[in-house]
Amino acid sequence: MLHQIEKWIDQTNIEYQEQRISCSKFFDEFKGFYPLEFLQKSYFVIVDTIPKPDFPELRQMGLGDFIDMEVHGITYKNTYYVLPQQAPDLRLHFHELVHIAQWGHLGAIPFMERYITEIQTSGYDEAPLEKMAYAFDSHFTNGGEKIDVPNYVAQRIQGI
Repeated sequence: MLHQIEKWIDQTNIEYQEQRISCSKFFDEFKGFYPLEFLQKSYFVIVDTIPKPDFPELRQMGLGDFIDMEVHGITYKNTYYVLPQQAPDLRLHFHELVHIAQWGHLGAIPFMERYITEIQTSGYDEAPLEKMAYAFDSHFTNGGEKIDVPNYVAQRIQGI
């Protein structure tokens, strides 16, 4: 199942490749939080509808609410998708970049396994990977001290 989802993700990212925008455009805003090299390898796409895999097996696993949930953004590997009205929201970009760091550190299959398990056992709002991303976007929005987010994620992700 996870390999089927990864194949769908890869196909989606290829489909939108020409529309990707480099996150290096946020270097000034996110300086001290995300290194330039990380931002240069991270992308976002503005879409009218957030792409989500809707396989019957995911619904059978109890993920129907997650699939149907309205979201402003979603991350697949090094690319995230945002709605036009959310595109100016730096907090959303910051949040999705945390997920890119998580995907990058864990790898695709382990990330998906963990994310799905967390949603199933804790629910979206209490899923540790989501809580980490929300804590970081709040820290950024509230003017918190600079933290190298990808490095922090790499150090702490096993313990959450």
